[in-house]
Amino acid sequence: MEKQQTQGRIWYKLRGALIAPAYIFTFFCSYRESEHGLVFALGLALFTLGLFLRIWSQMHLHYRLKEHKVLTMTGPYARVRNPIYIGNTLILVGTTLIAELMWFAPVMLLVCMLTYSLTVRYEERHLSEKYGEPYREFLTQVPRWVPRIQTTPSAMAHNRLRFLLPSVGAELHILLLLVLPLTKEVIFPHA
Repeated sequence: MEKQQTQGRIWYKLRGALIAPAYIFTFFCSYRESEHGLVFALGLALFTLGLFLRIWSQMHLHYRLKEHKVLTMTGPYARVRNPIYIGNTLILVGTTLIAELMWFAPVMLLVCMLTYSLTVRYEERHLSEKYGEPYREFLTQVPRWVPRIQTTPSAMAHNRLRFLLPSVGAELHILLLLVLPLTKEVIFPHA
C-alpha cells in the first residue's frame, strides 16, 4: 500500500510534465494541419470554456489563493468532482485545435484522460484521509467526470463573488498556453 501511495504521489506531482510532450508536439508538428477557420474558432471556444471552468472552480476551491483549505462541495464541485482537470482537458484540446491539428485532438484527449484518471486515484485517497467521512460521502454523491445536471440549492447558494478577481488573477498563467499555438501560426503560417 505504501509503495502504491508513493507511486501515486509521484504521478500526481508529474501530471503536468506527463502532458507537456503532447502539448509541445503541437508546436512542431505541421502534418495534416487543418486550415479551416472553424477549427481555430472551435479551439478558441474550448480554451475559453476551460479557462472559465478553472476560474469558477478556483472561486470555490481557493487552491492558489491565500485561504484556509476546506472540503469544497459548492459551485462546479456540486456537479462534478474534478472540474479543474476537465477545464485543463478543454484547454489542451483547444490549444491543439488552435495549432490546427484536428487529427491530434483525440490523442490529446486520451493523454489528458489517462493522466488525470491516474492522478485522481491518488488525490481521492489523500483527500479521504484528510477529510474522512464527509469526503467519502462526497465521492458517492458527486460523479468523477460527467457533471450531473441538477444540484441541491444549498450547494449553489454560497456567494463567491468576493473571490472572482483573485481567482481570475490566479488563473491568468493559463493564457501562457496560447503562446505556442499562436507563435506557430505566426512563424509557420500555412506550412
